[in-house]
Amino acid sequence: MSYETDQFLNEYLLFHYGAAAEILPYAFGPHEALNFPVRCAELCLNETPNARALEIGCAVGRASFELARSYQEVIGIDFSKRFIDAANTLKESGQLSYRRIEEGARLTSSVAKVPEGIERHRVQFETGDALNLREDLGKFDLVLAANLLCRLPEPAQFLARLPDLVKPGGRVVFTTPCTWLEEFTPRSHWLCDENSTTLDGLHRHLDGHFSLQKTLDLPFLIREHARKFQWTVAQTSLWIRTS
Repeated sequence: MSYETDQFLNEYLLFHYGAAAEILPYAFGPHEALNFPVRCAELCLNETPNARALEIGCAVGRASFELARSYQEVIGIDFSKRFIDAANTLKESGQLSYRRIEEGARLTSSVAKVPEGIERHRVQFETGDALNLREDLGKFDLVLAANLLCRLPEPAQFLARLPDLVKPGGRVVFTTPCTWLEEFTPRSHWLCDENSTTLDGLHRHLDGHFSLQKTLDLPFLIREHARKFQWTVAQTSLWIRTS
């Protein structure tokens, strides 16, 4: 699957920045699944001065901007150049026009806007591969990986890099729908199998350096068009670097 298309760019701009009525224009439906990037960032609130945060798989950047409310420096990395180009435009100008599908070829123009009060200069966006991150990133007080793990060819390789990225006492937050598909990840590299869960797999790779602090379920909603939506529940886990 390529995330470089107009369709995915527009869907993710709406997913990250759309108003509730733009995403879900009905009185009924899963309204608690809206504002997913904001809710992810709220799990990562920080009170340490001069703290650094890293978001891997940042897409078009909403959670990275939200992290800048409480982190002095935020780096957002995504494999998709179009996503990063959009995030950088939002950083520079604060807004970006896009179009959402209503039905068929009928589109509605909209504008993604970074909320007021966010110091956009605190955020840096760059393209990068979660399995081959640049060596000079340094260490962070937080690493957020939202809906990334089951889209990586070798998630264990990414997990093995985390002790080098997270400061002692720092945190890692994962969300994942656990949608393991061989088109993204060879079956032999899935974090689960017939007898274990994705969370079990995270324990296998992280225990020894990290301690699990909390798990919860976070719903999210992606609008494809005015009458079709993806409603998903992400398994969320919060970890502390212990050694």
